[in-house]
Amino acid sequence: MAQWPNGRLLSTAARLVEHAWVDALDSLGLTHAGLIVLHLLGDGARSQTELARQARVQTQTMSRTLDRLQREGLVARIRDDRDARRHLVTRTDAGTAAWQQARTLEADVFPPLENAAELRAALLQIIAASSAERW
Repeated sequence: MAQWPNGRLLSTAARLVEHAWVDALDSLGLTHAGLIVLHLLGDGARSQTELARQARVQTQTMSRTLDRLQREGLVARIRDDRDARRHLVTRTDAGTAAWQQARTLEADVFPPLENAAELRAALLQIIAASSAERW
């Protein structure tokens, strides 16, 4: 692996991290997409379109995620007081409890890194550069 290009290393690390993350979230009855939604709703109610934009997914993808979270009782869709045609999504008490449980999950699943801040900065740079044209 020492000779692998950075892209292959990043891809391999991402897959391994994702497998561990999926298993840990599954133990709480959550998915990665569901966790993102619960996080985004921490600042208050949002429309499905807003959530999709903030999560950088298609509206249809967000709809499926919200359907699952609603079935699990973790979110609720409420009619917007300002526009009766529009619904807002909010976290339920159960959703807030699930979010609280998952908040420390990353630290529990992944080992601490010496240069975590540098890695984070590099990952943010890669994401920004790779998604600039797409989103």
